[in-house]
Amino acid sequence: MADTSFSAELVESVRLSLVSGVGPLLRKALLERFGTPAAVLAAGKDELQAVNGIGPKTASRIVAANEEINAELELQIAADHGIDVLIEANDVYPRPLRKIHDPPGVLFRRGTSHPQDELAVAIVGTRHATRYGLAQAERLAAALARTGFTVVSGLARGIDAAAHRGAIAAGGRTIAVLASGLLEIYPPEHAELADDVANHGCLLSESPPRMIPLSGAFPQRNRVISGLSLGTIVVEAADRSGALITARHAYEQGREVFAVPGPIDSRLSRGCHALIKDGAKLVESIDDVLAEFGPLAENIERPDGSLLTQPAELLLNEIEQQVLAAIETTPTSIDTIASTTALPVHRVLSTISVLEMRRLVKRISGNQVARR
Repeated sequence: MADTSFSAELVESVRLSLVSGVGPLLRKALLERFGTPAAVLAAGKDELQAVNGIGPKTASRIVAANEEINAELELQIAADHGIDVLIEANDVYPRPLRKIHDPPGVLFRRGTSHPQDELAVAIVGTRHATRYGLAQAERLAAALARTGFTVVSGLARGIDAAAHRGAIAAGGRTIAVLASGLLEIYPPEHAELADDVANHGCLLSESPPRMIPLSGAFPQRNRVISGLSLGTIVVEAADRSGALITARHAYEQGREVFAVPGPIDSRLSRGCHALIKDGAKLVESIDDVLAEFGPLAENIERPDGSLLTQPAELLLNEIEQQVLAAIETTPTSIDTIASTTALPVHRVLSTISVLEMRRLVKRISGNQVARR
């Protein structure tokens, strides 16, 4: 067992998050009234019941939490299994989640976060996917990954798994948001995929590590999937699909919603077609997604609070940066770029293709390009 000491703020944040009946909205209301988790846990029943939504039972649970909830044990279990615990006060807490109206008070994480993860797109859909749906999810995830986006999904069977695998196969980053604890991977046959995700991004959960998946946790985790993302792509969804809940959360959070069309006689296309009728962007290729993110990407903040005007430039390797630096806003010939960078023409051409995918340059003619 690792010899680990935990800050009082972390312990009390976890303890409050483990009180039955205190979800993200009630937690937010309690913190607005009392200021800190420690102050909430020190409050009396009458004080707690003065908060809208807190009844006698919930107030009693909060009062008893200091004696009945062993937050230190949960933190120790997490530490022993290489799981980080993030609270809103942490710099590494996902910035996009801070902006939703019901952010998680605590996130358990296995893997690593990266600034690139603020450029994320969710891909979700049915667990009972067709071959067509699986192929589209994997294709779109791979294209997003190659363009520099992190792919977010829920590690479920079907579309979710295809999205994670597509991103990993393309050498990109991916995040899986679980409804269970990180030591109770669900479905169990995705344990190996979970390891792959952790090695190419991270696994996240609001639940403590040993928590089994409960039915009510799945809709709640869907708001985290959409909340981490600039937009959500739905690939195959029936009329009552959980993916449609994720899309609804995305709408409520002011994020983009996309849908992939399918055969008109397929039950699994009905949800996507309904979204398109309601205004979701129809997606045939990655270009349909990228076209919507120009103004959104410009509003992504750096850690110091300044705005990223060209966030995709942060994702370039050294050669891509050299080629981009050699391209003017006016038409620039391929020969000029090769001469400036001292790179062979075939390498310049392949690099320009990457810059085009990331919408940093555009073709003017067969042998000329310019910055966008």
